[in-house]
Amino acid sequence: MSALAKKHIPWYLWPFWALWQLIAFIVGLTGRLVAVVLGLVFMIVGVILTITIVGAIVGIPLVIVGFLLVLKGIF
Repeated sequence: MSALAKKHIPWYLWPFWALWQLIAFIVGLTGRLVAVVLGLVFMIVGVILTITIVGAIVGIPLVIVGFLLVLKGIF
């Protein structure tokens, strides 16, 4: 059975669950230290992109994904 069949995820929480599963996959694939470093790089690039108005569309989600990578790598 798939992970989704075992647990019932409410439809409004599904995007957050899917993002967390993606982050867990990246951490499992790369290892904790590389995930933390990659997350910090994503956060720095996201902040730099957010300085421009057009780059904010890409920068803010990049900062969020970077923060989640760091968080998942630490815990």
